[in-house]
Amino acid sequence: MKKKRATITDIARELNISPSTVSRALHDHPAINVKTKKAVVALAKKLNYHPNLQALNLLRKRTNTIGVIVPEITSYFFSAVINGIQHLFNPLGYNVIIAQSNESFAEECQIIDTLMAIQVDGFLISPSFQTTRYDKLKKIVDSHIPLVIFDRDCAGIKVDKVFVDEYQGAFQAVDYLAKSGCRRIAHIAGPASLSTSKHRLRGYLDALRENNMDINEDFIISCKGFLPEHGIKPVRRLLNFPEIPDGIFAFNDGVAIGAMSVIKDKGIRIPEDISVIGFDDDPHSSYFKPSLTTVMQPTYELGLLSARILNNRINEESPSALRLETLFPELLVRGSSRKK
Repeated sequence: MKKKRATITDIARELNISPSTVSRALHDHPAINVKTKKAVVALAKKLNYHPNLQALNLLRKRTNTIGVIVPEITSYFFSAVINGIQHLFNPLGYNVIIAQSNESFAEECQIIDTLMAIQVDGFLISPSFQTTRYDKLKKIVDSHIPLVIFDRDCAGIKVDKVFVDEYQGAFQAVDYLAKSGCRRIAHIAGPASLSTSKHRLRGYLDALRENNMDINEDFIISCKGFLPEHGIKPVRRLLNFPEIPDGIFAFNDGVAIGAMSVIKDKGIRIPEDISVIGFDDDPHSSYFKPSLTTVMQPTYELGLLSARILNNRINEESPSALRLETLFPELLVRGSSRKK
């Protein structure tokens, strides 16, 4: 037979005191004398008593649980963001439930329903690239559950948001390519539905205009994902043109590394013939040969700030103005790009 779990009532019955006195003694209430406190604590230890957190949370109308939804957890970018989130919430006693949508809108919706069913205190969400409808996000807002959207925007959803200035990062990268002598700069763009893809494309185009360079639409090719394999087909197309690019700005480091492997296999020199710049500063990018010039995003800080804003929102006594925070990236020049 399964052994029954000890309760406050069991302790109260054995000591012949009220359950409320036991509860106060366990919480070191000043109204309870030292002798009673010692007796309660000693018996609780003997009976292996543990508080029923679910019952306590019901009384407090809190679950002390945060739901975090990211497109995937294996990349350096999102794992670093999660580190920042946990760094804030773990010491505060929150349980952080981390779920990945696998870049699937359907999975994202299912996860939101599940987390709402267990009554999380708040959400931190970076939407999938399939997410173009926001019904579930609106459901969170309408249920008065605090929500912070980070990294990828959902236009029209009025919640707290934290982003990196993707536009400025892309502009820095392409401006550097132009000023280092590249005249035919291509862009392997991200999936068109993503806000990050749109901002990086805009930065690419504006940097070309700023440097009085023509825009060649054939030199803008979208990739279907974020891994090295997703950079292979786009760069093969670029290398089949009669006049190939002498500079490539890739959507992220994974795509850039995939592109570089094809370029090298073709016997084309990097950076002498083609300069390549990525985005994210994945740790592997500095070990590739040549090491990858990239745009560093403050990923840990992105997670930490998002968590701090959510925590403030959960604990505020009266509503405050929504926050839109932007962190700034930095271009890290390495071996895959020509020097100015």
